[in-house]
Amino acid sequence: MDDASHETIKLLLVDDHAMFREGLARSISREPHLKVVGQFASSTEALGSLNQSGANVVLLDVDLGAEKALDFVVAAKRTGFAGQILIVTAGASNQEAVQLIQAGVSGILHKHHSTEMLCQTIRQVAKGEVCLEKNYLASLFRSVDRSHPLTGPKLTERDKTVLRFILQGLTNKEIAARLEVSEGAVKASLRQVFSKLGVRTRSQVVKVALEQYRDQL
Repeated sequence: MDDASHETIKLLLVDDHAMFREGLARSISREPHLKVVGQFASSTEALGSLNQSGANVVLLDVDLGAEKALDFVVAAKRTGFAGQILIVTAGASNQEAVQLIQAGVSGILHKHHSTEMLCQTIRQVAKGEVCLEKNYLASLFRSVDRSHPLTGPKLTERDKTVLRFILQGLTNKEIAARLEVSEGAVKASLRQVFSKLGVRTRSQVVKVALEQYRDQL
């Protein structure tokens, strides 16, 4: 395990249910290398402290009363926030999920999952991986408009294989096991795919892959 895996991940919690938010903060505080640096009931308050907090990952609820999670995501990206945003929700409509994914969130996780699963997902998105509930990924596939096909760089068979695994939500370690190669080789393949598609994150890869290469995958 490399040194980067031991770096503390700083978290910002945005959820208008105080009992859930405070309980989650206590649970996370017991996990190694995870630290809550702020918690807010509204997206407006969170945005005011976002970049100063040093947060790597924001845990964001969809239902924030009068405010919308999508507005927070768009505003955060506009301010130059370089971290990841993980939606943690009791439920989101397919339309909301698609909009959030297209806006650049790194994952959507239901609240009924265990704290252990949440912490595992936090660590994955902190590394730039995408973690989506499968039903939302299906909705994203269906949302792609194929009436105006786009053309892009030619992908090799290895590129396509790696993209398929990314769309399945597999981690680098899992992809390496499937391909029977090292994680370093997987990272090299990902860098090549990212470069060809002109993207920097897995969430952007998912969007471009579905828009431009769905028929090949």
